[in-house]
Amino acid sequence: MTAGTGNGEKLRFGIVGCGGIGPTHAGALGQIADAELVAVADVVAERAGALANKHGVARVYGDHAALLADPDVDAVCICTPSGMHADQAVEALRAGKHVVVEKPMDVSLAACDRLIAAEDETGRTLAIISQHRFDAATVLVKEAVEQGKLGRIVLADASVKWWRTQGYYDSGDWRGTWRWDGGGALMNQGVHTVDLLQWLAGGVSSLWAQTRTAAHERIEVEDIAVAALTFANGAVGTLTATTAAYEGFPVRIDIYGTEGTAILEGDRLKTLKLKNGEEYRSEEAAAHALSVASGGTASVREEAAGRSTAADPGAVWGDAHRAQLEDFIRAVRTGAKPLIDGRAGRKPLEIITGVYESARTGQPVTLGK
Repeated sequence: MTAGTGNGEKLRFGIVGCGGIGPTHAGALGQIADAELVAVADVVAERAGALANKHGVARVYGDHAALLADPDVDAVCICTPSGMHADQAVEALRAGKHVVVEKPMDVSLAACDRLIAAEDETGRTLAIISQHRFDAATVLVKEAVEQGKLGRIVLADASVKWWRTQGYYDSGDWRGTWRWDGGGALMNQGVHTVDLLQWLAGGVSSLWAQTRTAAHERIEVEDIAVAALTFANGAVGTLTATTAAYEGFPVRIDIYGTEGTAILEGDRLKTLKLKNGEEYRSEEAAAHALSVASGGTASVREEAAGRSTAADPGAVWGDAHRAQLEDFIRAVRTGAKPLIDGRAGRKPLEIITGVYESARTGQPVTLGK
């Protein structure tokens, strides 16, 4: 099969990395009629075997290179530790595969740039997972921003106040390391929220930040990060990410404009209220997204809603992953760009690495230089 020919055959996937998020990808692929999981790979044979057995996969490999050599694999999901993402994805692209990379894209901008160069060089489709762009609530808020319903954005805040036990960090020797995890609460847990914040409120132009390792032992990275942000459109805001907030609270994004307010909490629409009297609640976001996906007219439809089958603002990870994987498959078939290609996937990394630089130097950081 030649991927992207649109000949009606299923796109055949392999998964590299069968622990952690790998099973979520497998489950999501199993819900897509146009996809088939045909191979898995992991350096831990038991993990690969367990995932293969659960999903009826016959081809089980002990490393990613063997899977990439399989001519019957059209597309690969990279689900390994963060610091391996770019190198393995570059190999996959150069092996002729289309590639989905789990968040974050990698742990350094240099690695991201290598991957973008390979994306350009090979002409293969590359998508970076940021599945919450496909949540119904996010779709509705994005549309409201693009249509100017909130007016001029003046303030935007995001918080990820989660809890991780010491056992979580002790469970893998890569967790909490700069080399493989790339950072702590902000890089690992907060990257999705950083992406949504900058996508909804506009790119970040500068920031000043502090980080702490306050509640956990035997980790190199932060469990608290806070930053003051200036956006390219002139708005200001804050960013907080932590794994030290017992017992954990829903992610929240607040966007305030001159004509209204939008608040997302726990992947749901808490409120979208405008000065002109319009007001939306969570269930209305779901109904609206379903309407748009069915053929409604909205500017954001071209980016997310029209490509997503998810209509539940409380969708679990697997449902949101399914929506993004469907967007990826559509891009492969048509030759269009997926919603989150390499350049889009790099944007939250620029903000996160900027936070780390500012915390290290004690100085403000200007982005996009």
